[in-house]
Amino acid sequence: MSNTYRDSCGAGLENEEFVDILEERRRSSDLGHALRTFSPHPYKGAESCSNADLKKAVLESQYLRYIAKEIAAETGSSVEEVREEACGILEEMSQNLQLKCIRLMGFTMSKVLKRLYSGIFVNMEGLNMLQQSIQEHPVILMPNHRSYMDFLIISYIMFTYDIPMPFIAAGIPLAGMKLVGEVLRRSGAFFIRRAIGSDKLYWAVLSEYVRTIVKTGIAPLEFYVEGLRSRTLKSVMPKLGMMQMVMEPFFKGEVYDITLIPISISYDRVLEESLLAHELLGIPKPKESTTALLKASKVLQEYYGSMHVNFGRPMSVRHLCEGKINRCQYNLVPRDLPQKPSAEVQACVSWLANLMVRVQEEGSVMGPWALMACLLLQAPTIVLTEEGLPWQELTDKTLWLRKLALDFGARLNWPSGQGQAPDMDVMSSTVALHGSVVNRKSGRVFLVQVEVPARNRPISPEEEMISTAAVVLMLASYRNMSLHIFVRPALLATALYITKTTQKDELLAFFCFLRDVFSNEFIFIPGNSSQDFEEACFLLKKCGAIHVSEQEVTVSDAGLEVLSFLQALLQPFIDSYQVIFRYLCENEVHVHAEKQFLTAVRNLATELILSGELHTYEALSSDTHKNVLSALQRLDTVTKLRASEQNEYTVNKAAVRRIDDILSGKIPPQMLHTTPEAKL
Repeated sequence: MSNTYRDSCGAGLENEEFVDILEERRRSSDLGHALRTFSPHPYKGAESCSNADLKKAVLESQYLRYIAKEIAAETGSSVEEVREEACGILEEMSQNLQLKCIRLMGFTMSKVLKRLYSGIFVNMEGLNMLQQSIQEHPVILMPNHRSYMDFLIISYIMFTYDIPMPFIAAGIPLAGMKLVGEVLRRSGAFFIRRAIGSDKLYWAVLSEYVRTIVKTGIAPLEFYVEGLRSRTLKSVMPKLGMMQMVMEPFFKGEVYDITLIPISISYDRVLEESLLAHELLGIPKPKESTTALLKASKVLQEYYGSMHVNFGRPMSVRHLCEGKINRCQYNLVPRDLPQKPSAEVQACVSWLANLMVRVQEEGSVMGPWALMACLLLQAPTIVLTEEGLPWQELTDKTLWLRKLALDFGARLNWPSGQGQAPDMDVMSSTVALHGSVVNRKSGRVFLVQVEVPARNRPISPEEEMISTAAVVLMLASYRNMSLHIFVRPALLATALYITKTTQKDELLAFFCFLRDVFSNEFIFIPGNSSQDFEEACFLLKKCGAIHVSEQEVTVSDAGLEVLSFLQALLQPFIDSYQVIFRYLCENEVHVHAEKQFLTAVRNLATELILSGELHTYEALSSDTHKNVLSALQRLDTVTKLRASEQNEYTVNKAAVRRIDDILSGKIPPQMLHTTPEAKL
């Protein structure tokens, strides 16, 4: 009997069959798998195109010729010199896909994956639809990004099932890794600089390279719409540069359609969990190098549970953009000339990018640990470090939360039913898997205390707090894997808690305020405020927590437990934001440099935690600090100085204070704008 199960409890494809692709690898030869005949069915319109042909097409394009002449005129260089520089950029950037290297990677990955994971579950219906889509239109693969393991797992699956290998957008630091960089390049990676800035020639070469891949359909193109790997394991606001590039051939009518494939990769346990937590506390990430990779090989001695790769339903760009964009504007300028995207195009690209991230979230699969992490974080930290949380209390609440998550449409990887392990065994094995974060003894669950090396001086309170914070942030990352399920009902629960009103229009106004403030923290599709509010009402009504009428939303007697849990889920974010608001309002500095700001905010949070005034260790996270800065910029309360090279900002203290007062309930909801998309 094959290792499969059906998942029919979430959004997206119904009654999906997930198959463990490692089961076959455990039964047969890895060498045979790597050396077997590889016979993919490519895009029907694609012509044979070598790496040299692709580079030649880019360098000889009318677009790049035009840009080269422009740059030569602006800089006083010759056109030949500019074209030579473009050629160098292309050499640094371009992939060099070779089947023999794919075979080597396939063999190595089989060994590594079997060592790390109990199973890698792939939904076959989604994979079959991908196989069909690749033959019909150019395909863009859009996975979420939680781990370095994401980078090769899609290619491994496509090689296993005879699907054309993708060209993968990767960060340039990977190219600098000795041997590894070249192996990745020959496995289909093309490398992009992280800080392109206003380098006109680099932008031109990159965009023409991407557009040529899409136009010709020579291979599926894979990129992370979130840009960088998420250090908090929750979705990150999408970056729009690459999205704009892949969409342009459709906007310009160079292809009839483009197919987007959202891919959700979910882990029981992430390889980099400790590294990510320490990065959030300001400890620099180790430089990406072959030596660092070899040092990190100790991860192979640990066990990481299972992985789920959910290939979403293929999405037609032509269908998605219908009625959203007028492509006639592109007919007014020759296709080969550069054209700045209009506000309408930028809005459409932003909407599509956010939609893709939302679909990735809906396709993700949660394990029991995400639910247990939610509940553990709602216990006081001192209880988790000193007394321990009673095991029976945690398991009872987890089973209660499982029902709520399923009511809200979560996809749960929780083996249950005939022939499966009892619920208590599932939760026991889950806690055992996460022994780096919690341990269980004498019927209680404790946070793991990081052992400090022996030294002459005693450990300081700050050092002890940082070691606790690292474990709390690891726990928070796993809680974050479930937030997309709960965030909309949690915003409404928070609105009910803070405003104490039952008026539907006032609750909508406060809901929209919260949604606006936290739009850099959670993914919301632009323009969907009312729909999000209605969804929150529907879900809370469905689980019996509230009654909804035309004008009112009232709390039911049975709803207090649900609303209390949801409000507590959002509280760490509110507390963290208010620490930063306090710093900005009380500090006498007129111009804030980002680097000094991050240090000062972390110092304030440290001081407040040590004094007992603040109980949220998440206020120490640099990602939260940056999200607040971005949110305040978006809300026009913080202004970035244009001439600044060090990311300097000025602050409108009165506006920040007003946001803080609304969040504290000091300003009644009647004072807020009631139109869903109104700015603060």
